[in-house]
Amino acid sequence: MGQQKKDIRSLSKEELREFFESIGDKAFRGNQVYEWLWSKGSHTFEDMTNISKTTRSLLEEHFVINHIEVDSLQKSNDGTIKNAVKLHDGFIVESVLIPTYSRTTACVSSQVGCSLDCRFCATAKLKRMRNLNPDEIYDQVVAIDRESKLYHDRPLSNIVFMGMGEPLMNYKNVLASIEKITSEEGLGMSPKRITLSTSGVPKMIKKLADDDVKFHLAVSLHSAIQEKREQLMPFAKNFTLEDLKESLEYWYEKTSRRITYEYVVWKGLNDNKEDIDALVQFCSYVPCKVNIIEYNPIDDGDFQQAAETAVEAYIHALERARVPVTVRRSRGKDIDAACGQLANKS
Repeated sequence: MGQQKKDIRSLSKEELREFFESIGDKAFRGNQVYEWLWSKGSHTFEDMTNISKTTRSLLEEHFVINHIEVDSLQKSNDGTIKNAVKLHDGFIVESVLIPTYSRTTACVSSQVGCSLDCRFCATAKLKRMRNLNPDEIYDQVVAIDRESKLYHDRPLSNIVFMGMGEPLMNYKNVLASIEKITSEEGLGMSPKRITLSTSGVPKMIKKLADDDVKFHLAVSLHSAIQEKREQLMPFAKNFTLEDLKESLEYWYEKTSRRITYEYVVWKGLNDNKEDIDALVQFCSYVPCKVNIIEYNPIDDGDFQQAAETAVEAYIHALERARVPVTVRRSRGKDIDAACGQLANKS
C-alpha cells in the first residue's frame, strides 16, 4: 500500500523551504508555494502558475491540499448565508455569513460537533467527532470572504468563533488559525476584528491571557446563579462561576480588555429579579458589556423566549448599573443559521 501523502498546509514556511532544498531546488520556491496556499487560498497545485510543471507534479507526488468544499449554500431573506462545509474526510460543519448595513461577519466552527453539553444549543446534541485543523478554520473564512464580495459587494470585516464547537477545547488549532488569518502572509485581518466566544473554560481563559492574544473575548453566560447555570449548561458543574470570575479577573488584569457576556433570557428560567440582580453583581467584577441574544428554538420546546418585559427589566437594571447592554436580534432564523441552531440539518 502506498505511503499516505502529507497535507502540505501542515508545514511551516521554513519546512517548505527545507523540502525544496532537500530535492536540490532553491529554497525560495517554498516561499512561493506558501503564498499560494495561504494569501492566495489556492486549493490545487495546478493553480501555482509561477512554478514549473515539473515542480508542480513533484508536489502532487508528495503532498495533498486537504481543502474544504462548500457542499451547499442557503440564503436567508435577510441576506444571511449558511454554508454546509464538507471536510476532506467527509464530515460536515456549518459556517455563516452575517451581513448588516455596516459590516459583514463570518461565524466559523472549530469542532465537528461539540465537546460541551449546553441544553439549549442544537450543536451540543451532536457528539464531538473531532477538532478542526487550522487550515479548515482558515478555509471557512476565505470562503465567506469570497461570498461577501460576490453577494454583498464588500470584503469580510469581522470574524466570530461562535459556530459549532467550543473553541477553547481546540485551543492550539484555533490559535494557529487566528495567527494565519491575522498574518500579512495570510489574510492580514486585524485581531481587533476577531471575537472568540467560549462557554467558559477558566484554565484556558487564563492561558489566553498568558499567551497575550490580541482578539476579543466573549463568554456565553446565560445565568450568574451557579445552580441555574448547571441546569442550562451541565458542564458548569466542573467550571464554576467562582472559577470563571477568577479567570476573567486574570484576563482583564493581563490584557486590560473588557469582556462581552452573551445572555439569553428564557421564559420561566432566568426571567426574574433574582436572575437580574445576580447578573448585575457578576458584571461588577470586571469591565464588561452584555449582549442579550434572542433565543432561537431548536424544536424540543423545553426553552422559550422570555416576554419583552423581562428583557426590558434586564436592560434597565444593567443601564442603571452603567453596564453597556445591547439586544442582538438574530439573523438567518429561516434557514436555521441563527445563534444555537447550527446542527448539520443539511
